[in-house]
Amino acid sequence: MTPIIRSIIDKSSGSAIHLIFEKGVYKFLPDYATGKYLEITNHGNGYKKIIFNFDKFRSVIIEGNNAEFIFHGQAMPFLFDGCENAVVKNLIIDWDIPFNFLGEVVAVNEKEGWRDIKPMKEGFSWRVRNGRLEFPNVDGFHYTVPGSTLAFDANGKRPVHGAWDIESDPTLVEQLPDGILRFHEKLKRYPPVGSLLDSKGDREHDRYAPAFDFRNSSNIELNGIVIHHALGMGFLFERSQQIKIINSGIYLRQGSNRVVSTTADATHFCNCKGSILIENCRFENMLDDGTNVHGTYVEVDEVINKNTLRYKLKHFEQMGFLFADASDEVWFIMQPSPQRGVAAVVEKVKKINEEYAEIVFKSALPDGLRKGDILENKTWNPEFTMRGCTIKNHRARNIVLKTPLRTVIENNFFSSMMSSVFLRGESFFWYESGAVNDVLIRNNKFEYCAYSGAEHAVLNITPRLGKTFDQEAIFDRNIRFEDNIIRTFDNRIVMADRVDGLIIKGNTIVKTNEAQQLYPNAPLFEFKNCSNIVLEKNSYIGNKITSIKADEKSSKTLINKQNKGF
Repeated sequence: MTPIIRSIIDKSSGSAIHLIFEKGVYKFLPDYATGKYLEITNHGNGYKKIIFNFDKFRSVIIEGNNAEFIFHGQAMPFLFDGCENAVVKNLIIDWDIPFNFLGEVVAVNEKEGWRDIKPMKEGFSWRVRNGRLEFPNVDGFHYTVPGSTLAFDANGKRPVHGAWDIESDPTLVEQLPDGILRFHEKLKRYPPVGSLLDSKGDREHDRYAPAFDFRNSSNIELNGIVIHHALGMGFLFERSQQIKIINSGIYLRQGSNRVVSTTADATHFCNCKGSILIENCRFENMLDDGTNVHGTYVEVDEVINKNTLRYKLKHFEQMGFLFADASDEVWFIMQPSPQRGVAAVVEKVKKINEEYAEIVFKSALPDGLRKGDILENKTWNPEFTMRGCTIKNHRARNIVLKTPLRTVIENNFFSSMMSSVFLRGESFFWYESGAVNDVLIRNNKFEYCAYSGAEHAVLNITPRLGKTFDQEAIFDRNIRFEDNIIRTFDNRIVMADRVDGLIIKGNTIVKTNEAQQLYPNAPLFEFKNCSNIVLEKNSYIGNKITSIKADEKSSKTLINKQNKGF
């Protein structure tokens, strides 16, 4: 179908296109796809084969009528660039061969440093050559190492209890009788026998492209979209606004022998604005977060003159990202304070290359601005609402939130490997801004959360700032965690660091015995460098444990009243 679609798009004149598909199965190969070099945030930049390339239309409408689109190889299904109206309804997205290797762990020898794997064959593609595992071996492409690897429970098809990420690079892969593969590799932690071990390749190449990439677009509605697999994220939005994802899902096909849907986040929003709504959606079995909403910090590389500076993009998956443009307002954040300082309006931006750009502001730069300070785009931040969704059985966090505007998370069901709700702006490594100012988390059900081997919490608020920044200064503000039901095998409910104004009220916490505790000595609530914390009218049913741990600064303004069971 690829050349047919390309021909239709190429021959369509005008600024609008409306595609209607009859229900059926459509297969798309990358051979005759439109080729273009793309800089894709949180993915690998490079030359991409794009099946539906919507970069010349102001309006795009697709009616899928529950058609199934089956992609093959390194293909990027959808690119929307510069669309002012984009509506996609009732489509099913999948790949004929997933870009994963999967096998059952049948034996482990920690002393000798090997694990025996019985690999899945049906629907998967791999080979062993010269003592190395190569997969997926599609159209000449393969990963050179297993790379990012995670153990899944064979029955529940979710990460195993206490799982840790593995970066796998075996010295030898040996072919044994009965189709067994022996991986010779010393690991800190070995996967349990009986688990299903999934690998997705090395971190430099394991995110080819999202299923849907929207950039510089607005008035977006995705309704009734189901994604069973993608070579990166499910839905990615870059510098876009007014977005709805409703009645959609990312999950395994019924009866599938796979354990992974998308190889990265289900949904991801980078430097977006306006309102974002995710409602009545189901996200499962991704290899990263359910959603991540954030801006981008850039670092001042040099102050050139009184109103001009050069900045540097810091993370390798942000290279080429458009941080700001003319008329945007930008905050200056000056070391050692992580607080947003004055803002200035951008006059123009000159891109130097993927890593560096110059910004000219309409007014003078603040006194004292220097190399190593960071900038945050004030204009491109969204209001965010998630309602009526289910997110479970996947790696990492259910939701990661980093926007200063109003955020509402309500009436959802969450089950998380790591922290369920994660608030972390960071001027280090990922360089994802920013501090929250207005978050309401209410009437949600949290069940079986934070079961990763590393220590997490249902609600985890913890900025990660570079060493040049004050590690005790307030960062996030005004968070309400109210009327939620939490059923958990372990202790940690809330960990909060550098928060001013956190209300934890009316929550029901039930300690279950469904799994072994991983951190039995941890408190229910822990506060560091916080102020104005309120614990009120919460109830706890379970064994007696240390309930509240607060440092001296947090204790001074902590209010603890009318709670039951702790």
